[in-house]
Amino acid sequence: MTLLSLALAACVAGCKKKSTEGAGSATGTGAGTSGPGTGAPPPAQRPSQGQLQAMPALALPDDPARDAKIALGHALFFDKRLSGDGSRSCYSCHMNENGLGGADPIAIGAGDKPLTRHSPVLWNVGYMKGGLYWDGRSATLEEQAKAAWGGGNLGVGADNLEAKAKEMGAIAGYKPLFKAAFGDDAASVDRIVQALAEYERTMVCADTAYDKFARGDKAALTEEQQRGLDVFLGKGQCSACHTPPHFSIAMQVEGGVYFNAGVGTAGKDEAAVDVGRMKVTTNASDWAAFKVPSLRNVARTAPYFHDGSAATLTDAVTYMSNGAAPNKNLSALLGNKNLTASETSELVSFLNSLDCAGTLAEPKLP
Repeated sequence: MTLLSLALAACVAGCKKKSTEGAGSATGTGAGTSGPGTGAPPPAQRPSQGQLQAMPALALPDDPARDAKIALGHALFFDKRLSGDGSRSCYSCHMNENGLGGADPIAIGAGDKPLTRHSPVLWNVGYMKGGLYWDGRSATLEEQAKAAWGGGNLGVGADNLEAKAKEMGAIAGYKPLFKAAFGDDAASVDRIVQALAEYERTMVCADTAYDKFARGDKAALTEEQQRGLDVFLGKGQCSACHTPPHFSIAMQVEGGVYFNAGVGTAGKDEAAVDVGRMKVTTNASDWAAFKVPSLRNVARTAPYFHDGSAATLTDAVTYMSNGAAPNKNLSALLGNKNLTASETSELVSFLNSLDCAGTLAEPKLP
């Protein structure tokens, strides 16, 4: 069975509701009642009131030097000297005020050069089972960090990374950080990307209002948010792609999961469309397909989608629930959900319950 079939089957199984209309007994008494002997089905349970999953702990292999690597990566993540022209750090595209995503619809790299896609959110990136970037072209966080460092993001150039690593290692304040992390103060490309990756794995969002609710605190979500969760798990069929507790099926499948949601295809000649995952796999079935992002912290991370084309969360929800933009490869999951205005508002309210409370602290650089 294909992944798409599994997702559809799970959606149907998880979203099907029993009728709640009581028929009364054969004698005409007990109208609206249910249960044994009444002849009426029991009332359907709201999806929000069923068993829900909170985030699991991030499992990592033992490494006695991890804390030291994190400290080094923390400094490097914020250091603009890591870039080719001293204008950008990793943090420049993943700032607190933007929910660890990008402020610009399309990311701006070193030298103020526009890149090709929106900066994704980094919360819980350590849970990814490969498939980094919107198109999944990097298999590990280390590989992704190296690509961003050498590519347009930080603009160093792949051939200049070792020289830049030595330049960073020559800074006196970094020497004790490298020594604590790796046993000596030698700086290298591999050591820098290891440290950056370990720091990114600390960006865990696992204590949202939703998580508290899932663990049993039924006051953590308002009634409106609970109704929005009903829509999310039920009529809206959102969980087929944005599966709890990660709120992305891509974080639960090796290599990620990619769907064509029609974003960036409307009114364009096919030659002008970003082909997304197809560029990595060369499979026609991956044309204009992109990784399913997590919805954690989504209310704080406008604009939305890989091209930043949705300005507000309501815009994004409305687009996804109305059937998206038709094209030759549109996912079957993107049918019109016929949500009412109230249901859309409730769904947006629920998504606000996925706010991540943490922030990144800017360190004093070496």
